[in-house]
Amino acid sequence: MHLGTVASDDLGVHAIGAAVISDLDHALQDYLRHTVQTRDIERIGPFLASFSRHDDNPFLNYAIPDDGAEPSPADVQALIAACEAHGRIPRLEYFPTAAPAVETALLAAGFTLEGRLPVMTCTPESLRDIAAPEGIEIGTATSDDDFFASLAVANEAYNEPGSPDQAKVARRAAAVAAGLGCVLARDAASGDPAGSGGYTIPYNGVTEIAGIGVRPQYRRRGIARTLCACLTREAFAVGVTLPFLMCEEQNEERVYGRAGYVTSSEILHISRQ
Repeated sequence: MHLGTVASDDLGVHAIGAAVISDLDHALQDYLRHTVQTRDIERIGPFLASFSRHDDNPFLNYAIPDDGAEPSPADVQALIAACEAHGRIPRLEYFPTAAPAVETALLAAGFTLEGRLPVMTCTPESLRDIAAPEGIEIGTATSDDDFFASLAVANEAYNEPGSPDQAKVARRAAAVAAGLGCVLARDAASGDPAGSGGYTIPYNGVTEIAGIGVRPQYRRRGIARTLCACLTREAFAVGVTLPFLMCEEQNEERVYGRAGYVTSSEILHISRQ
């Protein structure tokens, strides 16, 4: 059940029914709903489900509950059926403080927790100026060769098989033209790509610093935090006011903390295999 319109108060929170949501989590949840609009989306009860046309990667196929949602068992079963009809794993990503009743309903339907990922944010004042490691050059990706290299680095860093095809390169080029940020680290001597990362197309001043990956032979040299700082600086330059990132590995809070990020919230990833 969708509990209606958000009401702001003077305490930096939003109240929706019995749920009290921080301004931060409300803004981030609203941003998530906007970003999935580029996929095929379906409204299923109190859920906004998104499905990628090109990729069955679970991180590109998930649902987001309405703020304050209290889904019934029938709502959850309808979501499961819709995901299975698309050949996708039933899966959600959302900020649990924005919809605290949802997790219990999902667990009762056989969902299992993937993780509660720390969410970090940064301000212009906290961002640190980090020089590139010796022997590494970092710059904005602008050409098809750069886009191919950035995608290939991500595949290797995240253990995804295969090489990027021209369709993926073209989609990356189109996204960059629309406002996506893309930064590439190269070996200064050989020109080989060493790492890459990006920020998503900003919405209402919010962007996600995402996809930071470093090839195995270049790790433990500070490239990831340098990419993070460079991307964040570029995001602030185009008008972003709230950059955020999600930490999937245990040491990432420490790595990105050195770039000026602080842990501000958490996001819930949950699915039904």
